[in-house]
Amino acid sequence: MERVDLGETPYVAAAAAMAEWVRERQEGTVGDRLFLLSHPPVVTYSARTPAADLPGADSGIALVEVDRGGHATYHGPGQLIGYLVMNVRDGGPGDVVRWMELGLVRALGALGFPAVRRDTPPGGASLVGVWTPDDRKIASIGMRIRKGVTSHGFALNVSMDLSPFTTFTACSLPGVTMTSIAELAGEAGRAVPSEAEVRDAVWAALSGPAAIDS
Repeated sequence: MERVDLGETPYVAAAAAMAEWVRERQEGTVGDRLFLLSHPPVVTYSARTPAADLPGADSGIALVEVDRGGHATYHGPGQLIGYLVMNVRDGGPGDVVRWMELGLVRALGALGFPAVRRDTPPGGASLVGVWTPDDRKIASIGMRIRKGVTSHGFALNVSMDLSPFTTFTACSLPGVTMTSIAELAGEAGRAVPSEAEVRDAVWAALSGPAAIDS
């Protein structure tokens, strides 16, 4: 898998580029790639998201409907976005969402922050993503697979303003508490890892031998 580092990219521009990345992978002109980037403030949501979950018109945050799984979430500066464009038909992870959850758990552990994945109870709201041991959510995951190739991916809260998450129902989970690496570092009296350190930890966790065994 190839790592592609990008800077802050408007969501609509990234979505258009992602469609091209997927087409290239479907045609076999490129290999699997993980794109690491960030977005200006935006709330994205899927077609299944209840209207009541979305922020009001006075929130001042752009709203964009997307073609991925999951529900509404917020992207903004200080958050690491990872878009995975991988062929899962030709030997990729059988359960790519679980593979990504476990990879992010490993990355956070390597940075010194314990994290877990959670199983969704039968009939309950989806708990896909990555959580702290005390049930705060630190990373959201929403993906799509088309013609055997994945798109979209994860949003990991690194050092960001978390207040926009209070303006809507994140992930269709009323009452969910979102957290960030910076908040956890503050609670532990530790320095906040740099964005470069977080990117490197995520890449190592998703590309190393342990990732293949997940």
